[in-house]
Amino acid sequence: MTEDSTRSVRLREALNLIPSYVPGKPAPQREGFTTYKISSNENPYPPLPSVLSVIAEAASQVNRYPDMSVTALRTAIAGHFGVRPEEVATGTGSVGILGQIMQIACDPGDEVIFAWRSFEAYPIIVGLSGATAVQVPLTADASHDLPAMAAAITERTRVVLVCTPNNPTGPIIPADELDSFLAAVPSDVLVVIDEAYVEFGRDPRAADALAVWRSHPNVIVLRTFSKAYGLAGLRVGYAIAHEPIADALRKAAVPFGVSDLAQQAAIASLSAYDELAVRVEDLVIERSRVIKALREQGWDVPDSQANFIWLPLGDDALAFAEVAAEQGLVVRPFAGDGVRCTIAEVEANDRLIEVAAAYRAR
Repeated sequence: MTEDSTRSVRLREALNLIPSYVPGKPAPQREGFTTYKISSNENPYPPLPSVLSVIAEAASQVNRYPDMSVTALRTAIAGHFGVRPEEVATGTGSVGILGQIMQIACDPGDEVIFAWRSFEAYPIIVGLSGATAVQVPLTADASHDLPAMAAAITERTRVVLVCTPNNPTGPIIPADELDSFLAAVPSDVLVVIDEAYVEFGRDPRAADALAVWRSHPNVIVLRTFSKAYGLAGLRVGYAIAHEPIADALRKAAVPFGVSDLAQQAAIASLSAYDELAVRVEDLVIERSRVIKALREQGWDVPDSQANFIWLPLGDDALAFAEVAAEQGLVVRPFAGDGVRCTIAEVEANDRLIEVAAAYRAR
């Protein structure tokens, strides 16, 4: 088939307006030089041995379809968080569930509000749904401007996305600010509290999203097994929502989308959370060390409560990424805004501190 013969195929015009998702680049192999990928917010630790054994056992059954209802995992999540299985929906990572949310809530021409800069997938998923993305700039300290987001709500608004801690900048949304915001949101507008990094948070001001969910029928709490649980490669996330919304999310899910390996690994990880929490705490300690070192160098680093830090480099973002790559460190630049760096192995974090110091000294 020639190129000319495919030009008549009609694709959606919306595709021309949607940016492509840019994944973190893998660390290149360099002889005699250890390289590190700190561009994708991955957990540097492999799954626990107990989880790996469950994955190995489940691998022998990949000739069979998984449980499409994800019953065992939904039951495990419900038990872990004190909710009912009917209030849990799953998807292929939190990104998959975000797509399901757009499918159940938005028609073409509806509006979805979110902070910017925030999770890179937001404008892509919103655009693919046919809805209109309404981006509200972050505050000077890289946090959500919730009063401005509330003011942006119109009769066309169907969903508001709030990311806490915010990816890629790191700050949380304080409980009192979220309460005030929700009081201003119409009850027929869905508010998605995206907590992909909640396990890394230590700020006592942070909202208790599950408590907020219990008192607001229009709130959905979105989480993932990709980050703290170290299952990024298995693609499994979940939402806690009131039963009518959770039921709708399950209807919109890709049939058999969450593999049996993912389901079994997630259940095993929940069972081993106390052991996993030790690893999470190690990363939190490393985050504090890195932030302190960078601030001592003179960097204006926001107070991250996730497993990454943000360098607000503006137009120097790409240049910093190139310098870091020369030193075997792959970071995630956002052109014109800044650079996100995952808290990873101690050696990788040391390399980041060195690269940052050298860059400032130029």
